[in-house]
Amino acid sequence: MEFFHIRKDIPFMKYARSTTVVSAILFIAAVAALATRGLNLSIEFTGGIVVEVRYAQAANLQQIRSVLEEGDYRDVTVQNYGTAQDVLIRLRLQQDKSSAQVSQEVLELLKRQDSSVELLRVEFVGPQVGQELYDSGGLALLLVCAGIMLYLAMRFEWRFAVAGIIANLHDVVIILGFFSFFQWEFTLAVLAGVLAVLGYSVNESVVIFDRIREIFRKKRKMPVPETIDHALTVTMSRTVITHTMTELVVLSMLFFGGEVLFYFALALTIGIVFGIYSSMLVASPIAMWLGVSRENLLPVKKEGAEADATP
Repeated sequence: MEFFHIRKDIPFMKYARSTTVVSAILFIAAVAALATRGLNLSIEFTGGIVVEVRYAQAANLQQIRSVLEEGDYRDVTVQNYGTAQDVLIRLRLQQDKSSAQVSQEVLELLKRQDSSVELLRVEFVGPQVGQELYDSGGLALLLVCAGIMLYLAMRFEWRFAVAGIIANLHDVVIILGFFSFFQWEFTLAVLAGVLAVLGYSVNESVVIFDRIREIFRKKRKMPVPETIDHALTVTMSRTVITHTMTELVVLSMLFFGGEVLFYFALALTIGIVFGIYSSMLVASPIAMWLGVSRENLLPVKKEGAEADATP
């Protein structure tokens, strides 16, 4: 499907240095934010207390948050699970209180607001478990990156593998930079979103790299920058349609998915925007500067193949 047809190639590579400088500035700013502010890790990583309660009627989450803040329980996560009557409350560890004391105080605070509230479960998440999750998440990220590099190197060649992984890491670091700068809560769902962005971004890179290889084979006299410009231009219609539809779905989760999906959708939203940008204006220029050429992508002729083909 093609909603619009661009007759003249857009000179993307003419602005490659400018877009790369912008990317470098954003990347350095993200790294600086991570180094100075760190991530606001959720209790899944730092350890904490999970309290499940049930109300006789639909729970008012905003009122529950207000009551807990009045009781000096700040930075808590309150969300529905299962039904509108069931509420999950996550609290950070308290230095001078046990989990039993915290759950009892929380229940008393909630009963002042609504006496129908019933305690269902209290669970303590130790910091050791959180550290293991943190380590496992980091290991998963490294394995995904290694897999992407191997896949791109096998499907194309090493220059595309290097360009693709730099562009994908660029997306991940910028997402983490946003979460660090604004101190948005980094949860397991956000980590899942970051890994999903990696897969999404590499898919976009593969589509563009495939088209570059195809144009290299079709237009053998066209210079490398013009070849990449042509490949990016002919994918524009597909890029706009695909990512607009995807972004609409993600934005619906962001605005209507509630607190459970908010930061997951936010990570995806940032990742999709920067994934498109990096695939077109980061990965492609890097591949060009690494010296990708037509000879790198043309099929290798077997020695004596012509002789064998002669009847």
